[in-house]
Amino acid sequence: MGNIEKIKQATSDFPIHPLIASRWSPRAYRPEPVEPDKLQRIFESARWAASSSNIQPWYFLVGFKGDEVYENIFSTLVEFNQLWVINAPVLVLAIAKTTNPKGEINKSFSYDLGQAVATLSLQALHEGVYTHQMGGFNVEEASKLLEIPAEYQIQVAFTLGYLGEAELLHPNLLKMELSPRTRRPVKETVFTGFFGHSADFL
Repeated sequence: MGNIEKIKQATSDFPIHPLIASRWSPRAYRPEPVEPDKLQRIFESARWAASSSNIQPWYFLVGFKGDEVYENIFSTLVEFNQLWVINAPVLVLAIAKTTNPKGEINKSFSYDLGQAVATLSLQALHEGVYTHQMGGFNVEEASKLLEIPAEYQIQVAFTLGYLGEAELLHPNLLKMELSPRTRRPVKETVFTGFFGHSADFL
């Protein structure tokens, strides 16, 4: 484990799976491409995420550095994200179909897509590939440029790639890259008895 990976290792209140403890969202990427067989397994994992009524509303539009899809997605990112995404070899839009097979609104479309991306991110890490999810982009412009149908919504963009050298990042990003990960204590999140009462088993 490298120094940056040690810094980013979760300091959990209770033991958790190593993949979860070591998952984080880097901004420093090596430019080398992700092998097709790894991409196959990464996106296959998303296929098996849970979804309401097994509707599976998730879809992914994948861009590779240098192709038109990548450049179109990149052009919609806020400047802050463009500073680091430029080195990532794969740039993806996570898209959800908002309607069910009957044409009615699927109230779970966003939740289910989130589960698929979470599953994907853990499989990616198992493959040695890192993800970084972003909300900092122009959804309307991306939908227009990439001709996303009206009943589909882009929810998030994310990168896939191999961990790079933090020191090569723009100086404005270096401090965040080298800072330990933090989360609020689980006892402030999980309740029993009534909302706000820390769970007894914690």
